Order: sequence, then C-alpha cells, then structure tokens
Amino acid sequence: MDNAIVTSPSGSSPTEAQAFLDAHPEIEAFDIVLTDANGVGRGKIVRRHELKSIFEGGRHMPISILGLDITGEDVHETGLIWTTGDGDLRAWPIPGTLVPLYGTNPPRGQVLMAMYHLDGQPMSSDPRLALARQVDILAAKGLYPAGAFELEFFLLANERDADGKVQPARAVLDGRVSGKTEVYSVDHLHGMEPLFADIYAAAKAQGIPAETVISEYAPGQYELTLNYRKDVMQAADDLVMLKRLVRAQARRHGVTACFMAKPIEKYAGSGMHFHVSLQDRAGRNVFAEAGGESWSLPLLQGLGGLIQTMAESMLVFAPHANSWRRFVSQSYAPVAPTWGVNNRSVALRVPAGDARNRRIEHRPSGVDANPYLIAATVLAGIIKGLDQGLDPGPETTGNGYEAAVTRTTMPADWRAAIEAAKASSFLKGALGEDLHRTFVAIKQSEYLRVARTISELDYHLYLHEV
Repeated sequence: MDNAIVTSPSGSSPTEAQAFLDAHPEIEAFDIVLTDANGVGRGKIVRRHELKSIFEGGRHMPISILGLDITGEDVHETGLIWTTGDGDLRAWPIPGTLVPLYGTNPPRGQVLMAMYHLDGQPMSSDPRLALARQVDILAAKGLYPAGAFELEFFLLANERDADGKVQPARAVLDGRVSGKTEVYSVDHLHGMEPLFADIYAAAKAQGIPAETVISEYAPGQYELTLNYRKDVMQAADDLVMLKRLVRAQARRHGVTACFMAKPIEKYAGSGMHFHVSLQDRAGRNVFAEAGGESWSLPLLQGLGGLIQTMAESMLVFAPHANSWRRFVSQSYAPVAPTWGVNNRSVALRVPAGDARNRRIEHRPSGVDANPYLIAATVLAGIIKGLDQGLDPGPETTGNGYEAAVTRTTMPADWRAAIEAAKASSFLKGALGEDLHRTFVAIKQSEYLRVARTISELDYHLYLHEV
C-alpha cells in the first residue's frame, strides 16, 4: 500500500522542484511546513538534495503532528496519538508554495505541505484539506470563492517593562519610543522602514501580494493588507506564509512580531479580517447587485448563513483564552452577529464601492486564528445561507455595539464557545467529523490547562484579602 502512490495527491510535480533548484543554486536547505489546527507551522528542515524526492514521493510524518496543543504537547483525546499507534502518514508539497526565504544565511527555501494517508486519500484532520472540501462543494454548484485576509499584529520589544508587561518595540531606524496611539500616522511608520522594507522584499521573493502597511489603533500595532486572490486557497496560503516571514524579519531586526489577539490590556487587539466573494463559471461576481436592486440575493443569503452560524463557530474565530480579551465594546472587535454597510462596528461588513468588487468582510476572527479554518467555516456558512435561502435581517446602522441582538446569543467566553462548538452539527459539517473532533479536543485540553493555572492576578486579588 505504501508504494502504491505514483502521483502526488496534492498535484505537486517533481518538475516544479527541479525548476526551482535550477533557478536557485545557492539554496542549501528547505523548511517543509505543515499547518496544524492552531495554525502553528510544524515540520522539518531538509537538505537541498532531499527536495526532489519529497516532490516525487512525499515525506513521512507522524499522524500525531496534527493532534498537538498550542505548546506542542500530545492531546490524546484527538484520537491521533496512541489510538493510531502514532503511525506515519505522508505529507505532500502544495503546488506554488515552494519559495526562497529572504535573508537566510545560509540560504534556505520553504514549501507548505498537506497530509494524506498512505493510499493518497486526504487526511481529514488537516485544516487546509478541510478548506479544500468546502471549495469543492461550491465548485459543484458552479461557484468559486475569491478572497483576501488582513494581517494585524504588534511589534514588541524583546524585553518586558519594569512591571513585567510587554511593551511596544523601539523604532528600528533610530530607537525612538512612542507610547501614543499613532493610528494612520505615516511618519510613525518611517521608524520601522528598514523592517518593512525587508518584509516587502521577503513577500516579493515568495510571490505574496503584500500591499498597504498601516499604523493601527494601538502603540506598536500595524496592519498589512493582501491583494485579492481569485483562488481562496491561495489567499489562505498567503496569510500563513506572510505571518511566518513577518515573524522572521522582525526577529532579524531585534524585535518580536506578536500575533496574540490581545497582547496589551488597555489597547485594541489584533484581528484577521477575511474578505470573500463568489464568482460564477463566467467569472461574474454573484454578490454584485444588478441595476435596480439594493443588494443581490446571494449576498443577503450568504450574510444570513453567516449570522445564523456565527455563535456556534466562534471557537474557530477566537480559539484561545487570550482571544476573548479582544471582545470589548467599541474596540473595533465585533460583539454580536450583525451586518452593515461601510460600518466597522458590525461583525459582517459590506464595504462601499464599485458593485463589481462587492464582497463580505468577515470581522470576528483574531489574528491568532487559523486562516484555513476561518475560510472553511465562513464558506460553509455562506453555503448554508444559499441552500436554505436565509434572511440576514435588517441592516445595522450607526453604532453596532448598541444594536439589540435578538436572534442569536453569542458565547460569553472561551468555555461557552468550546461547548457551543462541541454541540454544533454545522461546525462538524464545516470542518468534517475528524477535524471537528481534533479541534474541539485540543481546545478542551488547553482550556483545562488555563483553568487550573494560578495567575499573579489571583494572588493580587485574593492572597491577603480572603
């Protein structure tokens, strides 16, 4: 059975590997990266001479690599550890993700991987393959999702402040410190110019369409936007690769790129907004309204599906304990399943502009979430809305934080989100039964770790008082 595969189930080709090796004789090694349920890249560094054989026959990796918690510990409840004997499956390269890594010494490259069984069948706990399944469901309906993610993050100093708190990084250009909210300040960006120049150079080397950089709504917070992709799989790959290169370039400049949803308690957290639309077989955007109608029916039905499924999906969008600290009123993080036009206080924003570019901006997710799972869940919600003809209800205007929510009760916290996800037949269908079991088991294990931990805040509040 192990020797039965003669072609790559991912669609990769040894020709791609050979062409890359010929074009890059300087590269000595490669990171082969598999993305787990938490969005963590796990894998190996292989030598140059090993690359072509990986494209020819894949690379064995233990099944347990997809059953790890955020710290890399086994979660036995996933069923992917000793239940399977921790056997090897086979990871295959994802076509188009073989790229050079900018600034490495000695020079290295990178390729993203996806996990398959030894007979070539998709490994159903692989997050990227869960997204591929939703894309296939839409393709059977003659619909093709396009999209892009936005990446918000903090640049932090490697050292804590006098109180042990994280603090914004000094400008890498001249060491200046800013403790102010420099939102949209162009001059503030100049202090990080050497770092952002390297980020753009690294993105160009990898074919990632990184575009605008913004100084965001907190000291040390930034946003990078990505160009819209016609293939939503490529859009998710872009985000995975961009996070890796931002972290690497920040480290080379002596600062820390932080992708926690809420690293600093008194400032806004970091989101990962997902823009999505659907094209038909002729390449027409089905979300675009025709003359005389306010909004297209597919757009409204897609919004309806996302609103109805948002509460039970929040564990995907806010997967960690820290994720839930981001949901504070008037923090630009949505707190209710609402939709509106050109309104950043709602969960589902329809940006203003040319109807040909009509799309949904899905805003609940934190930057700590897994983009493959976000996209899979959002597409599944849109599919449900289309299939069932769901109505999103009235548009929210004005301050969405004050809007009355009567349709769906959102989880109040991480534990409630875990319970909602565990009971959700929708999420089981969106992720697939195996990945649903894996993901919920990992989150339950992490919740128990956090719940039993005695924090410094506990001692501060209670040690001498109760």
